[in-house]
Amino acid sequence: MNLIKSGLMTAVAFASFAQVQAADLSVSVEIPELDVAEYHKPYVAIWIEDDRNQVVSNLAVWYDVDMRNAEGEKWLKDMRQWWRRSGRSLEMPVDGVSGATYGPGAYELEFTSGKAPLADLKPGDYRLRVEAAREVGGRELINIPFSWPQSSEKTLKEQGSSELGAIELTIKP
Repeated sequence: MNLIKSGLMTAVAFASFAQVQAADLSVSVEIPELDVAEYHKPYVAIWIEDDRNQVVSNLAVWYDVDMRNAEGEKWLKDMRQWWRRSGRSLEMPVDGVSGATYGPGAYELEFTSGKAPLADLKPGDYRLRVEAAREVGGRELINIPFSWPQSSEKTLKEQGSSELGAIELTIKP
């Protein structure tokens, strides 16, 4: 019986590892360490827009989801571009999209074509948008234009200057 459980756990672990390796789109977001008197973790929204500036998919929204009475939601509007284009029409939290804020560090998100949130991504020209806003801090928006799908692996990079660090988009065929 233990041999069967061990084999099953190995198969599940391998399948999970293979699924991560098969990602079609990955986004790396760096939140820089800032030398400021009062530091608050930034709210961050990551989404994809088409060539008509329409939101095609929300990939992630990081905010203070644990504040009592959903008070963390009232500052989502500080991410102005995301809020105007998508945020104000969403019922937060969004399953599989929203999560807690992160402190300084690099964070990797991976998505597979044909599955949420890329299920409706049709061939065409798009922009990855990453916006951050921080209490007692600033606001920053990064855009990375890309075409979907790609015939070969492609990595696109942009560098933030204040609230965001390096942003990297990797597309795999």
